[in-house]
Amino acid sequence: MEALRDMLGRSAPQSVRKLAKQLDLNKYTIWRWRMLVFSIIGSSSATASFSGIIEADETYQRESRKGSREWVRHFADPKNIPKPPRPRWEDFTTQGLKMMRGLSRWQLPILTVADRGGSRLFQRLPNRKSATVERAMKALVPDDAVLCSDGGSGFKDLAAARGLVHFVVGSKPGTRVTAGCYHIQNVNSLHAHYGRFIEPFCGPATKNLNGYIRWLEVQMAGLRPANVIRAS
Repeated sequence: MEALRDMLGRSAPQSVRKLAKQLDLNKYTIWRWRMLVFSIIGSSSATASFSGIIEADETYQRESRKGSREWVRHFADPKNIPKPPRPRWEDFTTQGLKMMRGLSRWQLPILTVADRGGSRLFQRLPNRKSATVERAMKALVPDDAVLCSDGGSGFKDLAAARGLVHFVVGSKPGTRVTAGCYHIQNVNSLHAHYGRFIEPFCGPATKNLNGYIRWLEVQMAGLRPANVIRAS
């Protein structure tokens, strides 16, 4: 129960090591408990319902392979096991490699959606393709909604296909608000919240990213630990 309180009852949960020390338990025990909580909250059927003015944008999380043995296996048998597709992130610092600029396939998109009624959603997307964004948004936006977004073609294609009222806003001063009230400042706030939440975990393993996203949603919703236990 204390591990649940730490995950869901704090604005800044402790690291696995700190909590393990506090509870006098092995850190791997705490880690397994967290993965169990992920499996419980990740299987819940709750979905956000959006209406009115709907804001949408994407934020990005750097790909991580924490726990992967791919480089260990390569170093142990370089003749038979090829190098993984990208260097380890630490190699960009220790070996002086040139860091990739801008967005790449190693930056994982997370769709963020919010409306003025307080509904919000984080959803990891498999790629940055316009068709992927349009497909993800299609089920979220009703026909009578007003869509606010940046100039991404996925949002534009959705609005054109559905005949939605669509306001495109920019990122430079003077372009962030249209017609006095149409903006994406609520989803930008979600991006900032996500950044603060994920920073202490120093780049969670991509295989667990959906669990962290759902953890953030549950935490923001103020779900009590006892309710999570009953959900299991």
